[in-house]
Amino acid sequence: MHVQEWLETIPPVAIYALVGVVIGLESLGIPLPGEIVLVSSALLASQHGDINPYVLGGCATAGAIIGDSIGYAIGRKGGRPLLAWLGGKFPKHFSEANIALAERSFQKWGMWAVFFGRFIALLRIFAGPLAGVLQMPYWKFLVANVFGGILWAGGTTAVIYSVGIVAEAWLKRFSWLGLVLAVLIGVTSMLIIKNRAKKAAAEATAQPAQAPLKPETVAAD
Repeated sequence: MHVQEWLETIPPVAIYALVGVVIGLESLGIPLPGEIVLVSSALLASQHGDINPYVLGGCATAGAIIGDSIGYAIGRKGGRPLLAWLGGKFPKHFSEANIALAERSFQKWGMWAVFFGRFIALLRIFAGPLAGVLQMPYWKFLVANVFGGILWAGGTTAVIYSVGIVAEAWLKRFSWLGLVLAVLIGVTSMLIIKNRAKKAAAEATAQPAQAPLKPETVAAD
């Protein structure tokens, strides 16, 4: 059963809670398909009037901001031993290579790594805990976390919901060709923002390998 088909079987309140919890846990540092759940829920909201897109976007935004903040607190308290523990639990996501890549991104971009990291699956998981481990000043982290969470969660919900509404109207008028075109327009719009974020990460990757950051280096930014 696909994610959207499964979501159709549960009530709206449960969908709001599910979106907030899954995105919150992903932001906290647990590899979960937060973006898939959000996109599926927003598309479902466009087809079912009992799901409020504003409430859905609000729950997604809250989950993103709160999850990242908890991840930051855990990372600041746990330090590098926490990254080693996560590497043992989730070796695919928290490998040494991935951690090094994330550290280089933080070194080059600072708080922007938290902001743009919201649009990149790897950094979306890393951002909170790693910012805490590297002792990024909390006010910088909070600003990037809040604005990144609002833009990613709210923007994704708005784009996918709008695509679903347009697709449904076009489908009635122009058969399945309207649906295909509407989806392509919506996906292209969303990818523009994501591609910009990926370019920033690619530039960081192209930099020569550097020694791991010391906590006080980031804190001094």
